[in-house]
Amino acid sequence: MTPQELRTFCLSFNAAVEDFPFRPEISVFRVRGRMFALSWIDDLPLKVNLKCHPEDAVRLRAEHEGLIIPGYHMNKRHWNTVTVDGSLPDRLVRELIEDSYDLVVAGLPRADRLRLDRP
Repeated sequence: MTPQELRTFCLSFNAAVEDFPFRPEISVFRVRGRMFALSWIDDLPLKVNLKCHPEDAVRLRAEHEGLIIPGYHMNKRHWNTVTVDGSLPDRLVRELIEDSYDLVVAGLPRADRLRLDRP
């Protein structure tokens, strides 16, 4: 997955927006003001921080040692840093991004979830 493919996929979700609150090279993807992905878009290898259920986070780190690690500068219980350099299947990366989006949406007020068509 290329940086542009990552950006396009993150922005494909309902109400997803990109901003740069920290530095111009750090893309933050949000839904209704809440972050679901953070990426150093221009870094090599490409990396993205994604929200994850704590149990899944530990399992994914064990299954993909070195490619999925505790979230850099994030709550390590709930966030993973995923290396997107072709070592992980693009399908898995897309699933992890969608899971992160879904977790964030699940924490939104019911009215917002309904507007996003994700009750």
